[in-house]
Amino acid sequence: MLFLHSVLLECTMTSLSLVRCRFEEKSFSNGDVYIGKIKGMLPHGKGKYTWSDGAVYEGDWVNGKMTGKGLITWPTGAKYEGEFSGGYLHGHGTFTHSTGCIYTGGWRMDAHHGIGRKEYSNSDVYEGLWKEGIREGCGRYSWENGNTYIGNWKSGKIDGRGVMKWANGDIFDGCWLNGLKHGSGVYRFADGGLYIGTWSKGLKDGKGTFYPAGSKQPSLKKLCSLNSDDSRLLLNMEKHTAPKQKFTRSFSEKISVSGRSKSSRQISHRTSSLDANCILQDPAGGCICRDSSPTLSQTFNESQSEATSVNSLVYEREYMQGVLIMERIRNYSEMPHKNKRQNKYSVKQVKKGSWIDIFGGSRSYYLKLNLQLGIRYTVGKITPVPAREVRSSDFGDRARIRMYFPKEGSQLTPPHCSIDFYWKDYCPMVFRNLREMFKLDAAEYMMSICGDSGLRDISSPGKSGSIFFLSQDDRFVIKTLKKYELKVMLNMLPKYYHHVGSYENTLITKFFGLHRITLRGGKKVRFVVMGNMFCTELHIHRRYDLKGSTQGRYTKEDKINSNTTLKDLDLKYEFHMDKKLRESLFKQISLDCMFLESQHIIDYSLLLGLHFRAPENLKALVEPPRLMQLPHSLPSEDDAHKQGEQLIIPKGLLLVAHEPSFVNTAPGPHIRGNTLRAYSIGDKQVDLLLPGTARLRVQLGVNMPAQATRKLQGDKVEESEVELFEVYDVVLYMGIIDILQEYTVKKKLEHACKSLQYDPMTISVVEPKTYAERFINFMEKKVFPEPETS
Repeated sequence: MLFLHSVLLECTMTSLSLVRCRFEEKSFSNGDVYIGKIKGMLPHGKGKYTWSDGAVYEGDWVNGKMTGKGLITWPTGAKYEGEFSGGYLHGHGTFTHSTGCIYTGGWRMDAHHGIGRKEYSNSDVYEGLWKEGIREGCGRYSWENGNTYIGNWKSGKIDGRGVMKWANGDIFDGCWLNGLKHGSGVYRFADGGLYIGTWSKGLKDGKGTFYPAGSKQPSLKKLCSLNSDDSRLLLNMEKHTAPKQKFTRSFSEKISVSGRSKSSRQISHRTSSLDANCILQDPAGGCICRDSSPTLSQTFNESQSEATSVNSLVYEREYMQGVLIMERIRNYSEMPHKNKRQNKYSVKQVKKGSWIDIFGGSRSYYLKLNLQLGIRYTVGKITPVPAREVRSSDFGDRARIRMYFPKEGSQLTPPHCSIDFYWKDYCPMVFRNLREMFKLDAAEYMMSICGDSGLRDISSPGKSGSIFFLSQDDRFVIKTLKKYELKVMLNMLPKYYHHVGSYENTLITKFFGLHRITLRGGKKVRFVVMGNMFCTELHIHRRYDLKGSTQGRYTKEDKINSNTTLKDLDLKYEFHMDKKLRESLFKQISLDCMFLESQHIIDYSLLLGLHFRAPENLKALVEPPRLMQLPHSLPSEDDAHKQGEQLIIPKGLLLVAHEPSFVNTAPGPHIRGNTLRAYSIGDKQVDLLLPGTARLRVQLGVNMPAQATRKLQGDKVEESEVELFEVYDVVLYMGIIDILQEYTVKKKLEHACKSLQYDPMTISVVEPKTYAERFINFMEKKVFPEPETS
């Protein structure tokens, strides 16, 4: 009896199931046909749908949408087999284009997303990460002609750190931007020659060193590790692109239920357009890989132009947008190398800092991680607070945000892999208003400093022993402070807030945050977030720290490299600029110095960055792009035109009337400030036009055009060193930095002692009024002199 009851129950359940999901064949008025299981009026379960245009899907359905596994084919011959969700190609699957292009990997809403491998119809292959149909992240691209690139991609273009190997054996390991070499890098030629230097938009730009084939060369282990994090990313990419990599499904989209007629119409439209989308994304049809291939290979035979020489000779060179403007021939033994004595000295110096050894060998990593955790927390906490004017209490001792960050996390803080620490944020409302005053979006600020890319270490340009970090987008500099510097800044903050609020063109350092980290043992690290004055797409060829004093203000030759910040006596140029620009500059310098004098501040300096433009008459000497064997599919005319624009040779500086819609308005530390007026074009607001490079808004201290004239002082020049020109077009970047040194009793004693040995007006430490006057006078007479009138 019990057995009979079970059989009857099973038959009843089967009947109900058949009622719910019956098998039918349906024809629709638009010509579509469905054969399979139906629930209510919608396909549900296994079924086959044939559209009137010939497209066919056979697989799983859920409530009228393709969901699960299936196979779809198009009349063109293209097909997709894999996972679907809500009517979209979503999950893991293989798409075969009618031209033979095959993609296998992750999908999201009909687009390549995640890890995948694409083999193009011209036999090029890309293996790596995708984002919404575009190469984004780490990946390997192999061209049919034998060239290979492994590294980072952004928006479908080679961008970031990566290694390109050409078929002839040449290798470039370094930084890229928009498919072109841009930034620091190491180029090894197939014959064994080596060039270490910097590039801008595919052209050598800045200082570098060429080691001929067979010569003694430096170790590349340190030189090639431009960013250890990037190296780890490349290793991870290698793992991700293994042949048998498993893919995870991600159903992040909410699947909506709609009627059969609307659903089938959407499916038919979407599937018919997918085949066309593949053509648009095919590099053979004009994507960056194909159009940049000739550009990337401009140095394919570059080694042929590099002269080989005696094994011991080394060539120190300097380029401006591909033009060689200076060369010094030296013996390898004369090159500056760190010896053991120097290494010991540097370690000894490091130990003098009270906080340097807090984190042990991994101090930089843990410090950066703690900074990011704290800034993310405090900015997220203060941003939702309704905007209001600052009050006197916002500058007081109680205007602080404190939080404890245990390693295992808490109700208010996330778990992390650093060490336990206490966090303090000073005057959060004041700095929140300063960020808004400088037109910084809170989300962009956090992403810049706290994003996945992290912070980069940069060498300290001074004697303070401070550690400096730079955000990955170059917009912000983070500097550690001493305790007395923190006190000076907090005391100055109310007047600083008023000054920068009153003068939007101020040259004084822009401060965005003031923080402190305390470890359980009581050791403290204080730091400030500032705007990077050299945040620009142009290469900075020279950096100067100018105080107006001369005693000891020079740099030893063996200490100079491409990143060295030079001093007053190292300056070999004077700069002539438009009359109106010069007036605006000194008006603001006077106002800023007056403010610093009122705060009893000394020892500040003008940080000056120079971008040189190659002389017009040498534009024909730039190494021309050498195309390797042409690809099967040439880039489209439009792509070739864009590529030509990127490689156009600079033609000097042009001032044109300001057009807001034509200039780069990307958010950054320079976004606040007036567009300056120029006397030379009728007292109108101006943009700086660099043909083939950029159109830039001219602001005080930002994108300022000038002519640099080399000072002829009759100094003896080494026979091995040749500088070809005395006058250059330059673009200037500048700001007043190091404004946290008060004229204290200790400084008064230092002034008295040094005055016994040297001329009091040549030493750096003088009383604030004298310091300001000397500073302005030095800038007016020595750095930016007024043009002589005939």
